[in-house]
Amino acid sequence: MFTIREGLEAIDFPKVTSMLAATHWSPGISLEEVRKGAENSTLVIGARSQDGAQVGYARILSDKTRFAYLMDVIVEEPLRSSGIGEAMVSYFLHHPELADVYQWMLITTHAHDFYEKCGFTRTSRPGDLMEIRNPRPLSR
Repeated sequence: MFTIREGLEAIDFPKVTSMLAATHWSPGISLEEVRKGAENSTLVIGARSQDGAQVGYARILSDKTRFAYLMDVIVEEPLRSSGIGEAMVSYFLHHPELADVYQWMLITTHAHDFYEKCGFTRTSRPGDLMEIRNPRPLSR
């Protein structure tokens, strides 16, 4: 059993930093970077176990009109495949502040099957996507 809580006050930043720092997409991420990313996001949510421990995290950037970009969906390793990740994605997809959004995006290299269960499809327009990818700046 778990609950989803919204807002910065719902986030155990040291715990989230530990979870993200162990991933392939954010190796070694700092507490400062996690906190700043959350503060500048449109919405952040945390999943909590019955005892109140942070077991999941996700955030989204959006103009709340046309576009939303889902990021940092993470669930503690032993609890993956328990429905927590899907519940967090669904929370955003059904959030009243995001009701007008019609273009949802994310980047994944390993979790295509998971996101397809949540309703995402592989892009039909890969030729439209462009990026600038710089190395992560050193901690200040």
